[in-house]
Amino acid sequence: MSDKEPYAGDRVSFGVVASAAVLALIVIVGIFVFVGRDDDSLEGPPAAAGGSGGVGFASPEVDILGRRVDIPNNAAGQPLPQEPSRQRKPADSDWLTAAPEGTTAQYGWQRVYGASVPFSTSDGPTRIEDDLAVGYSHTPQGAVLAAAQITYRLNARPADRDLYVRQVRVSAQQIAAYDKALADDRLPEQQPEKVTRYFVASDAFKVDDYADDLAIVRLATRGPVVDGKQLWAATRLVMVWDSGDWRLKPATTNNAQTAYIESLQGWTKW
Repeated sequence: MSDKEPYAGDRVSFGVVASAAVLALIVIVGIFVFVGRDDDSLEGPPAAAGGSGGVGFASPEVDILGRRVDIPNNAAGQPLPQEPSRQRKPADSDWLTAAPEGTTAQYGWQRVYGASVPFSTSDGPTRIEDDLAVGYSHTPQGAVLAAAQITYRLNARPADRDLYVRQVRVSAQQIAAYDKALADDRLPEQQPEKVTRYFVASDAFKVDDYADDLAIVRLATRGPVVDGKQLWAATRLVMVWDSGDWRLKPATTNNAQTAYIESLQGWTKW
């Protein structure tokens, strides 16, 4: 049996669940929908949670698409040494299209609370504070990194109130709604592994608009193969620069968009 056969047998479920997961990344910060806690098909051991404070890495693993993902000893992730001189400048021709440095190298994608999130050596995150990844560069690359980190972390741990309040631009009314969802036990502390295994690294990104105070970005995550064509789910995220770092703007009917695309032409691969 080849190494790829298990994934081939799971191809249909991957397409369905991965698509739902990408959609949930948008929905979770707005109306508190998550993959059902009472669904027996999702029973199984939860993804690792906790263990903060560790350093270094355990043995790497392989995600459902057969790609390397590194396992930090600190469950919240391990920031990489930074080279700020490698950050793009507004005058650079690839200011909006360059990939952050280091994401294709060892430790560039780490499994954090079950989800694969990117760490760069140029644009952050620079540190872990209270289990949150913070310290992103004030660049398009920093905005994209923060978008991937915040959405995947929140989707993996919907009940992480500190993450929601500190890294999402929320109003008092939204916090009140979130606290009610917590009180009603509608948000899981940690999604099970049968859910988080589909929170895989996106293949590419695109910066649709960028200014010092706001960035509109899209992440393309591999989805199903339909009629012999590979599809990607392209998810639109809005980021705001606030108090020296990027924060996610909650989805609304105006800014929440996910659509399937058939090509990554014009996109930036990590």
